[in-house]
Amino acid sequence: MKNNDILRRLRYAFDFGDDKMMKIFALGGLEVNRADLSDYLKKEEDEKHKPLNDRLFAHFLNGFIINFRGAKEGGMPEPEKTLNNNIIFRKIKIALNLKDEDILEIYDQVGMKISKHEISAIFRNPSQPQYRECKDQFFRNFLEGLAKKHRIKAS
Repeated sequence: MKNNDILRRLRYAFDFGDDKMMKIFALGGLEVNRADLSDYLKKEEDEKHKPLNDRLFAHFLNGFIINFRGAKEGGMPEPEKTLNNNIIFRKIKIALNLKDEDILEIYDQVGMKISKHEISAIFRNPSQPQYRECKDQFFRNFLEGLAKKHRIKAS
């Protein structure tokens, strides 16, 4: 999935306004102005769309963790240069302090039945034989379930 799509989905799921989004970027060590944020949130078809590279998105995800969990002792983690669905999924899991049961419940929100083994395979070290790449559709379903769960709470 593209970073811009994930950013839009997280914004929707948690009903974050522009000020909150800019604050999360700042918590991750990156100042983003309203114009840039707006361009990151635009669809690809829009001529003002600005792609969100992995490094910039890693700043947001680190800020997302700090927003929900607080700052970690020992300073700010260095943002990753490259991201994939597995890393992004892990960062969201950390931020929201999700356990396997919570993730199963989120997938249940979209009618997807998965096992704990499938979840653990996604969070394994890529060098392990049981490691499984988190495919776009699997991750998209997670984000959709996350939105359903958190939008219900906000209502």
